[in-house]
Amino acid sequence: MPFYDKIVELQNIDTEAITESVTASQVAKLLDKSELRYEDYLALLSPVAAHMLEEIAQRAYKVTLHNFGRCILLYTPLYLADYCVNYCVYCGFNASNQIQRRKLSLPEVDLEAQEIVKTGLKHILILTGESREHSPVSYIRDCVCILRKYFSSIAIEIYPLSADEYAELIAAGVDGLTIYQEVYDEQIYSRLHPKGPKRDYRFRLEAPERAGRAGIRTINIGPLLGLGNWPREVFLAGVHAAYLQRRFPDVEVSISFPRMRPQCGDYEPEHPVSDQELVQSILALRLFLPRVGITISTRESAILRDNLIPLSVTKMSAGSSTVVGGHTDSIGGIGQFEISDNRTVDEMREVIAGHGYKPILKDWHDLT
Repeated sequence: MPFYDKIVELQNIDTEAITESVTASQVAKLLDKSELRYEDYLALLSPVAAHMLEEIAQRAYKVTLHNFGRCILLYTPLYLADYCVNYCVYCGFNASNQIQRRKLSLPEVDLEAQEIVKTGLKHILILTGESREHSPVSYIRDCVCILRKYFSSIAIEIYPLSADEYAELIAAGVDGLTIYQEVYDEQIYSRLHPKGPKRDYRFRLEAPERAGRAGIRTINIGPLLGLGNWPREVFLAGVHAAYLQRRFPDVEVSISFPRMRPQCGDYEPEHPVSDQELVQSILALRLFLPRVGITISTRESAILRDNLIPLSVTKMSAGSSTVVGGHTDSIGGIGQFEISDNRTVDEMREVIAGHGYKPILKDWHDLT
């Protein structure tokens, strides 16, 4: 069954009514269970559970330590282009925004790689705006061939592809996919994506499945928190990750819970998510899916990211820029959104080590 069929079933669940009915004793019992059901996961996202975060955090810490040890993988994003044909009302790259657009030439991609590799990082995430005209698969493939000389892991965060296109990029050296559904509520999704190919909810939703069939090594999904009711969005994202883990047992599945950040435009989040609600989301997910990776990007503040290190996080970005070519020349560039944590890779390595954890710069190498 494609996940779209599954999510159609889930749309009928009144998540708000369920979470409002949860009791403290129910939540306490869940902390002793080794395997949680969907309804258990939803209970951990309830208002009652919000008052029991200390107990939940202690359990999440033990589960994370058991499955991942004291390790945090570091990576950085590299923006190749910001041309976009979509009109997502919440995004700085919205096609209607009057910003100076840019696309890196292949020599510029090489220069960006040289600058990033000086930090010691071996994992990179490459991003483009969603424009097949300006950033065709052939261009992305050529960029990957350059980056492969410098990095052991190359993930993509681009427009959704067909299975054959994912296979083409995997053959070139891509091993990871990051793609956010943005908002799982299909009605809200339709309203926030009024124009452009991204309006196709189902094609985006099933992109991770196409990549999984093509042989991708890692998949990272998630909602953009602030667009929809957060317990419902976090719940559906967790169910999505569980589906991918079952469907593709050889794939390393991760989730991110990015929150809305200021961007070029006047959109304000309709459902703001507090720090406490973000933490609750992460802890609940960890107990529901003990082996799922959890990524926290530089959208979040330094102090919050530092406090999350001992809890459930397995991957963090560092030395980030959301400007095209931002690692070598960001003057005058407009980023997709404002980052919050501006620390360098060296500073993040020091912070992670200071918490008694090991910063990991490389955890995989393709021998082919």
